[in-house]
Amino acid sequence: MKFYSTNNKTVLISLKEAVLQGLAADNGLYMPESIPAMPADFFGGMHEKDFRQIALAVADKFIGEDIPNTELQRIIDHTIAFDAPLVEVERNISALELFHGPTMAFKDFGARFMSQLLRFFSSQVKREIVILVATSGDTGSAVANGFLGVEGIRVIVLYPAGKVSDIQEKQFTTLGQNITAVEVDGTFDDCQRLVKTAFLDNDLREQYFLTSANSINIARLIPQSFYYFYAYSQRKEKSAPVVFSVPSGNFGNLTAGLLAKKMGLPVARFVASTNINDVVPQYLASGHLVPRPSVHTLSNAMDVGNPSNFARMVDLYDGHLNAIQEDVIGYAFTDSDTKAAMLSVSRKQKYILDPHGAVGYLGLKKYLEGCNDDVNGIFLETAHPAKFKDVVELAIDKPIPLPGTLEKFVKGNKQSLAVSHDYHAFKKILIDTLVVSHT
Repeated sequence: MKFYSTNNKTVLISLKEAVLQGLAADNGLYMPESIPAMPADFFGGMHEKDFRQIALAVADKFIGEDIPNTELQRIIDHTIAFDAPLVEVERNISALELFHGPTMAFKDFGARFMSQLLRFFSSQVKREIVILVATSGDTGSAVANGFLGVEGIRVIVLYPAGKVSDIQEKQFTTLGQNITAVEVDGTFDDCQRLVKTAFLDNDLREQYFLTSANSINIARLIPQSFYYFYAYSQRKEKSAPVVFSVPSGNFGNLTAGLLAKKMGLPVARFVASTNINDVVPQYLASGHLVPRPSVHTLSNAMDVGNPSNFARMVDLYDGHLNAIQEDVIGYAFTDSDTKAAMLSVSRKQKYILDPHGAVGYLGLKKYLEGCNDDVNGIFLETAHPAKFKDVVELAIDKPIPLPGTLEKFVKGNKQSLAVSHDYHAFKKILIDTLVVSHT
């Protein structure tokens, strides 16, 4: 499989090049030259396969020609080391729980897959690989833990000061070893801009082998499609159409779902559910994307005002707005809406939502209001509610236990480097950090 940049479809590169580069030199995102279709009989027999078998079949379509079968199987076994159960919340509505991994967030799947793929390729590079990753919360913890101790790889995590939960912060600032946390005085968009600018900095690229583990890297996007197939295989009502509601910020997760649909997964509709950072729902309604500074909300991992993966989403449909609108509808919700949903579902359905899952739930409920047919409504529960313990407990008016997986992070000591959102200040800290790591 070859890959092209969303800014230039005429130049094709290998999977290895796409993964190692992360972001194309022309500032585009890499996409596969064609979307492989799963055979029709795959969907009919999918309920008889386990998660790993489904993931292996999907991954093989994209990268089976580029790495040995035994290596791909090893990567899948490492990636799918925990379940993603479909849990019924109420009639026609189920939660796809994606928080059963080591950092209790959906990004564990993509981060673990990418860490092993990079580990395979790094042995051929003969240089230390430096991963720059911007996070609004869960990406940083998943990537940091996914790459912790991986030989030949150093990870630099940029995050906005005061805009991630305490537990999220502890998950990537307490690790040490090959992980460095950089606390940026700004927003997630500032962090993302610093990462992208660094990739385009020829001086840095000559000195260091830079790549990214954000969802801008194709190695993050492919594995996030796996659990859409797995969710479909778990549905109880086989005849009803399937609708996914995806809590959305940088839009990598939704794009992965659209990728699965392009591969043939029978999905009737996707709901792009956002907080008040609603540039994509506004685009779906008006046809115009108007990026703007992000606003801090309770669902902080979705606080993105200029989503990178929008370029991929548009590319999947060759820029045809009408075609996108046929598959995707967008809704936005306030913090008040989010808190009300958490309280209502806790009391009536005895199910505890995290702030992001609550937005996904609200999007699905709103879609179902205008839907006369029975559907399999699935919203993505992207993180364990205890990762946002203070917010959730205040919303539902009762305590929630802290799982042991998270408790071990809370006890760690924070280590981070503070920097302004000025690129030159960040570049100095980056170089100083890498020089020290090499001595």
